[in-house]
Amino acid sequence: MTLLFPDRVKELEAIFDRPSMVYIDYANIYHWTNKLKWTFDLKRIKQLLSGFDTIKGAKFYYGTSDKESSRKFIEEVKTLGYDVKTKPVKKMRLSIDVSGVSLNSSAVLENFIKRPLLKVLTLETIQYLNSKLKELNVSGTTYVEQLKCNFDVEIGRDMLLDYKNNGIDNFILWSGDSDFADPVTQLLNDGKKAVIFATSRRVSTELTETRALIFDIQKIRNFICNSHQIQDNIRALI
Repeated sequence: MTLLFPDRVKELEAIFDRPSMVYIDYANIYHWTNKLKWTFDLKRIKQLLSGFDTIKGAKFYYGTSDKESSRKFIEEVKTLGYDVKTKPVKKMRLSIDVSGVSLNSSAVLENFIKRPLLKVLTLETIQYLNSKLKELNVSGTTYVEQLKCNFDVEIGRDMLLDYKNNGIDNFILWSGDSDFADPVTQLLNDGKKAVIFATSRRVSTELTETRALIFDIQKIRNFICNSHQIQDNIRALI
């Protein structure tokens, strides 16, 4: 594959031009597949990264649920050579009980709809949404569950530790989350290099404003997608 894309390999060599560490916020990038229309192959990603001597490791962050399939997935990722960081996924109950609020109130809806959008919704729309929630309440549903397992603190901490203790000069972040704007900004201000591996419209404004280089992962689709999703015109050449 590298022989087919020498220019792309040179571009990656320029990115990985010094001691580098990769940080993969998997919960963040996993959802990009809906837009990309192709899925990540973690084995192929690791193989690609391992081809560059300057990359000192790849840290993988993802939560573990109480399902056997979740625990098995984490173990499989470890066997691929990633430095896996995990913790239990939390189940949060969000109330949708509107029995104690007016039909005109947005008090419950604020838990699910951002305020800028709420402000432009008509009163009729708010009433309609509350009436639908009331129907759910009557049928016995008063809350919904949300799974939560953020790694922004752990990733930010690991970046700074790798900077101070492990001689890393280049920080490769696979995420578009705004929570990483502060550590990335600090690294850049200290003369380090930071690169965001992401896809268009999946990088927060805050992260874009840090001045970190943003590399579109669609450029390396054929290196990191599932093998059966390699583009047809490339598959014919393999």
